[in-house]
Amino acid sequence: MATFKRSRLALGLAVTLAACGGGGGGSSNNPTVPPPSEMPGIGTADVSTIAAADPGSALPAGWQHGAFMQIFVRSYADSNGDGIGDLRGLTAKLDYLKDLGVKGLWLMPIAASQDHDHGYAVVNYRDVETAYGSLADLDELLKQAHARGIGVVLDYVMNHSAAQNAIFVNASFSSLSTYRSWYVWQASAPSGWSVFGGNPWRSVVTGAYYAPFSDTMPDFNLFNADVVAWHQSNLRFWLNRGVDGFRFDAVGNLFENGASAWLDQPQNYALMQSMQTLVGGYAQRYMVCEAPDDPQGFGSSTACGGAFAFDLKGNILAATSGEATAVQKVADYYKTAPAGMAAFLSNHDSFAGTRVWNQLNGDVARYKLAAATTLLLPGTPFIYYGEEIGMAAASTLSGDASLRTPMSWTADATNAGFSTVSPYRALSANSATNNVAAQAADPNSLLNFYKAMLALRNSVPALSQGNYTQASSSGALLQFQRTAGGSRALVLINYGVSAATAHVSGLGNGANLARLHPSGSASAPVNVQADGSGLADIAVPAQSTLIFQVTP
Repeated sequence: MATFKRSRLALGLAVTLAACGGGGGGSSNNPTVPPPSEMPGIGTADVSTIAAADPGSALPAGWQHGAFMQIFVRSYADSNGDGIGDLRGLTAKLDYLKDLGVKGLWLMPIAASQDHDHGYAVVNYRDVETAYGSLADLDELLKQAHARGIGVVLDYVMNHSAAQNAIFVNASFSSLSTYRSWYVWQASAPSGWSVFGGNPWRSVVTGAYYAPFSDTMPDFNLFNADVVAWHQSNLRFWLNRGVDGFRFDAVGNLFENGASAWLDQPQNYALMQSMQTLVGGYAQRYMVCEAPDDPQGFGSSTACGGAFAFDLKGNILAATSGEATAVQKVADYYKTAPAGMAAFLSNHDSFAGTRVWNQLNGDVARYKLAAATTLLLPGTPFIYYGEEIGMAAASTLSGDASLRTPMSWTADATNAGFSTVSPYRALSANSATNNVAAQAADPNSLLNFYKAMLALRNSVPALSQGNYTQASSSGALLQFQRTAGGSRALVLINYGVSAATAHVSGLGNGANLARLHPSGSASAPVNVQADGSGLADIAVPAQSTLIFQVTP
């Protein structure tokens, strides 16, 4: 295994990176880096080449078209009573996730990181954060998840590493370091740059490095083929273990071509297409990308092949208030968007919005409409952990931390059933009422509504893999049809506070419509028959979702 070591001197430099000022140093501050074998070691980075060795897939075909749960392992379930969530805790909750109807898990970064919390400043790309467990614990999670038909994808950070990553420590030690060209350096910080409202260049004694997100997260130089090859080996390291794919972080920021050309550069798309090819070389794997500034561009087959629909979520939430323009935009979205777009309502980043419960001010009727829309549209829907029970943000925290609170399993005021001790972070503001135990017992709860929607998505092929046709809106009323082989479904969603009539076309001469949702008695029709022109008028109650199975 090829590795190199971090020296104590180099680590000291890394620790003081944020405090260092000025430009690059002279020769007295720029010594030649000793060979790795001569540097006193306190850490290593594996830079060995890893070949593909696909273990195959135990998952059913089409698993990636089911709904995913985004999980922050640190906040999901604590198995050992230290107040921090871990992989064994997540493994113990797989039956809950299976019962909910989830088919995939996106784990926010589980690799060893600099702050041991946020996770996106990766120290070791081929190991697990110690507090979360071990590689063996991950292997067991994969085994148990696969036995339940659930895939597991990992968050992968290709744009930057941690400043304490051994590779960067070596690169920052000297401009003569073998690994200097693995990062973006200048002899001194250039002028005229502004990224995210600040200067992205960080000055240290050996030069200035590019790190727009934080001084703790220096950007890789992805023009360097050795860096790309190393990332590819990292991906194969996880894929060879049986991981089912990746969520790629910040793909719009991968290459820099100048002070005004650092976002969504042409090289970004080409590189992500090559990563799609790599992942696609393994059986039944899946990948999705974070690209807020160009989701559809990266969601295309010429880039990632799947991306989060940042340009859809706001319209879904606005539609729930009956806003006609937003309803129309929801109806039109998948008429032109790539098929691999991943719908979502919120996530771990505050820039994407707070928790859905907070955005909708606890309005359960609107919340259910948002959930139905997300889970019934094409693409792959993602649920942020706790969304299914209406978890709120923490009232005592701000920013991202308020969105990454411990999962609310019970009403326990101390730990919400997340741990046997007080958790590392404050609980959700509504954990006393919006928790799994309480909602499981309430047939009208958000949790049971999510279960109903996911059960239909999983049992009706048209709702998981079908095409998207006859999509239109009329005021606060949305309608669309989905077809896959012999399976056909009609979805009607009335976001308005008054009943409406849907004028449905394209059903086929005399087609029969059998109501799939809601089950049991309801004010909506149970069975409808289209006329000889394939038309039908259907009454849709206020703030409701109707789903019909269509047969000739």
